[in-house]
Amino acid sequence: MKIRNLAVLVALSFLLAGCAGHNWGWYVVSPETEAGRVNLAFMIAGLKETVGVSLSAIMISMFVGLLVALPGLSENRYGRALNRTYVEIVRSVPSLVLIFWVYYGLPVVADISINVFWAGVLALALSDSAFQAEIFRAGIQSVDKGQIEAGRSLGLSYVQRLRFIILPQAIRRMLPPLGNQLVYMLKMSSLVSVIGLQDLTRRANELVVTEYRPLEIYSVLVLEYLVLILIVSQGVRWLERRFNAERA
Repeated sequence: MKIRNLAVLVALSFLLAGCAGHNWGWYVVSPETEAGRVNLAFMIAGLKETVGVSLSAIMISMFVGLLVALPGLSENRYGRALNRTYVEIVRSVPSLVLIFWVYYGLPVVADISINVFWAGVLALALSDSAFQAEIFRAGIQSVDKGQIEAGRSLGLSYVQRLRFIILPQAIRRMLPPLGNQLVYMLKMSSLVSVIGLQDLTRRANELVVTEYRPLEIYSVLVLEYLVLILIVSQGVRWLERRFNAERA
């Protein structure tokens, strides 16, 4: 996996090196020039907002997803209907539309003052919670029912069975799809730039307006997201290996 990641970085480096000979103005993002260093620092400063909104949204979406998944696992048909209705409705609304609605519509409908950051977090968390609910539902259903019955026979409550028996086993199996959702969230966070969040994408757009060098600037933006997502992917794989080692 490390070899493949390195190969991608090398390929992109050769691509950028080849473009450098065409007088396309790479000086605007070159660390060798004063203007380039200023522009790079301006773009990289958006990393804080990108990571912040992504991590906040994924944590909230996991919590909401778990709450939505539990009724879908019950024998109560109304609980299952509630789960299915929530998942189908939220999953059908595009994330960008939900961002616009939360930012512009929520203050009108609920008379709530909300800033750009938390509007983005709330919209992304709601959008992702439907997918998280399905991941939790599938993961919990994959746990052997015999172990659940054993916990019941020991007198454990539902919450205790969930905490000590079900979730520890389910999380090991859910880790790969949960990692995929985190990567997905990092990419989807770029949509929040449309309402003014000063993330990586927003800063790149602003720089394009002032420098008139979209190819060079967006190429650096691609590299920023690539490096960020590769780091996250490696972190998720490290967690998978650690869980597998503890299980062995």
